[in-house]
Amino acid sequence: MSSFIPFDRSQPYLLPPDLKSWLPADDMAHFIVAAVERVPMTAFCVPVRTGGKAQYHPRLMLALLIFSYANGIFSSRRIERATYRDIGVRFVAANLHPDHDTIAAFRRTNRTAIEAAFAQVLLLARETGLLRLGVVSIDGTKIDADASKYRSLRYDRIRALREQLGVDIAKLMEQAEHADATDSDPQALPEELARRETLKAKLDEACARLEADAKAQAEAARPAYEKKKAVYDAKTGRRGRAPKPPDDEPPPERQISLTDPDSRLMRRSDAHEFRQAYNAQAVVCAEGSQLIVTTGVVATSADAPSFTSTVLSMENTIGLPKTVLADTGYANGQAVRDLRKKGIDPLVAIGRLRARRPYDFRPPPENKEPRRITEPWRLAMKDRLETTEAGDVYRLRKQTVEPVFGIIKSIMGFRRFSLRSLAKVTTEWTLVALAYNCKRMARLHAA
Repeated sequence: MSSFIPFDRSQPYLLPPDLKSWLPADDMAHFIVAAVERVPMTAFCVPVRTGGKAQYHPRLMLALLIFSYANGIFSSRRIERATYRDIGVRFVAANLHPDHDTIAAFRRTNRTAIEAAFAQVLLLARETGLLRLGVVSIDGTKIDADASKYRSLRYDRIRALREQLGVDIAKLMEQAEHADATDSDPQALPEELARRETLKAKLDEACARLEADAKAQAEAARPAYEKKKAVYDAKTGRRGRAPKPPDDEPPPERQISLTDPDSRLMRRSDAHEFRQAYNAQAVVCAEGSQLIVTTGVVATSADAPSFTSTVLSMENTIGLPKTVLADTGYANGQAVRDLRKKGIDPLVAIGRLRARRPYDFRPPPENKEPRRITEPWRLAMKDRLETTEAGDVYRLRKQTVEPVFGIIKSIMGFRRFSLRSLAKVTTEWTLVALAYNCKRMARLHAA
């Protein structure tokens, strides 16, 4: 007598199954569906149609995106495939199957809805007592752009290629005219000509963008230059070197990507290679929940320029924290003063200690004289962090924000953006943070 449970894959269902009963009661899908129902319909961008096929409900599309991202499914084609294969995705999609073009278009055009859902999840967490907004940690991580670093060109190389393409296009035009006159096959030359004209158009656009950025930076730096110039002109006797006016011409080494012009060549540290990437910022609750309370994306490898704007972006959603913890990359006197004006107490590391193992395989580095700290705010911050109370609070930073990035990259598998341009990448990073928060809240509720 067989001890195996009998099965028959050809057995049809007599009645449509209830997909809800196929998922555990504490599954993340139920939480995501309930959270998306709180998003107002006015937040969605719904195209107006006067006829044709009916559209998918925007709440269904948003829940589908969040659940898919939380489970490491980022490609629109893979999401479409999962609506047939994955029980959880099939439940969230209500047994419907949006095609990949519809999913990709919704993701591109519904930034407001994604931000509204992000805020609603945080409000829900605060209502249930999971989120306490007192101490938060901020950090950034480099995430690859949807572009190759080999498509990034220097400004001087772009100008040289434009001249070369201009000569080549003129020669091809002469060959095309000669082919027309001699009655030979004219099909090959116009196609080759079109390829060069397309490349030249991309180079022209990239060059114009670099020049526009350089002019904007020069205009922004001009007031500071005028102030320094006035002080220099007022000096008498030995006047020293005159301040240099801002240059509105891009430097030759300035680079831009032809695929995603907003992305930049970055690297995590001196020990890592350069990647075409964005700098994704996240502010994480350091009081137990480890929820991401706000996000941001910048196209610079430095963290300090975005410190103030990222933290203050919480003001219009769930409010400002009392204390923010940041590493030495955020050390900026103006940012610290701006945050204190808003009633926020920043604790920023001053200097970086290189911890080494007692039996390190690498040779010891050369002894360098430590950097001399002279700014008053840095000295005051350093003295404060050496106290027991502030030091104990600052230790929360490493154990809150860095594990979040580890979960997003290693557990969820998000290591590359699917969209291009800074605005669209910012939307996708908010979607990733929203998916992480839903995943985290479902786990906290289950515990």
